Amino acid sequence: MHRQVDYIELIMPYKSFEEYSDDVTDNVKNKYQEIITDLGEDTSRDGLLKTPERAAKAMQFLTQGYDQDPVEILKGAMFKESYNEMVIVKDIELYSLCEHHILPFFGKVHIAYIPNGQIVGLSKLPRIVDVFARRLQVQERLTQQILDCINDTLNPQGVAVVIEASHMCMMMRGVQKQNSTTTTSGFRGQFEKIETRNEFLKLIGK
Repeated sequence: MHRQVDYIELIMPYKSFEEYSDDVTDNVKNKYQEIITDLGEDTSRDGLLKTPERAAKAMQFLTQGYDQDPVEILKGAMFKESYNEMVIVKDIELYSLCEHHILPFFGKVHIAYIPNGQIVGLSKLPRIVDVFARRLQVQERLTQQILDCINDTLNPQGVAVVIEASHMCMMMRGVQKQNSTTTTSGFRGQFEKIETRNEFLKLIGK
C-alpha cells in the first residue's frame, strides 16, 4: 500500500516574494549596468533603462533560498501518525541556476519517504525543493541536499529523491544539445533495498 500525490494536483497558496534589499538592489543594479555596457549595449535606450534594476531584483528572487531554513519548514508541519507505507509526491516543478554559468536548469523532482511515526505536510516537500533550488546549484548537490534534509529531519524508514532536468548551459551554449536531460537520484534506508527502490521507480513511471 502506498500514498501517491501528483504535485500539480496540490493547491498551494505560495506567498509572492516582493521584498528586496535596497542596498543589494543598488549594488547589483550598478554591476549589471556595467556588464551590459561592457557587452556593447547602450543602457540609456528605452528598452534597457530599467533592465539593470529588474535583473537585480530577479537575481534576489532566484537566490532567496539562502535566507530560508528548510529544516524549520519541515519541523513546522510534522505530525505523529501510524501510517508506515510509501508516500510519494511526484512531478514537483524545479527551476534553478547552474553555478558554473548562472544559466537556468529546470525539470521535475520526485520524492518518496516511508514514515517512521511521523508524517509531514505534503506542501512542505515542494517548499524545501524550492529552498535548495533558489540558490546557485549543481543538480548533483541539489539532489543530495533534498535527500539529506528529509532524512535527517523527519527520520523516516527511508527516503528517495529523483531529479530530471534540462540544462540551458548545454542547450544554449557549449555542445548545444537540445534534447538531452540529466537524471540524478539518491536513496536512504528502505529505499536502498532493490525491491523498494523498484516499486518507487515504477510508481513515478521510470
